[in-house]
Amino acid sequence: MWERLDLLTELANEADAPSLLSVARSELPRLTEGWRALLAAHEPDEKGNCPECSGRWRQQKSPCAVWRAAYEHLVAGGLAPRPARHLRSAMTRARRGAVARAH
Repeated sequence: MWERLDLLTELANEADAPSLLSVARSELPRLTEGWRALLAAHEPDEKGNCPECSGRWRQQKSPCAVWRAAYEHLVAGGLAPRPARHLRSAMTRARRGAVARAH
């Protein structure tokens, strides 16, 4: 896994334009699908807890570390404003529907 990520980083930093375009077309859909699957697994339950990060005796409220990392890398890294909490809840419900339809 680490070697694959290192290779993609190296290509992003050093590849010529045609090679970079080819890599982007093949890898971006895989990366976005991987993020979607990971985030779907960490989607909060009806009580607002992450089912993957919560244990039997300790519940992890959402957003969990996975959601926070995703936000930092995918949204904040792009300097996009963070939506209001009520909008995030609506977006979460919309994503659930989109993931369910995709599978």
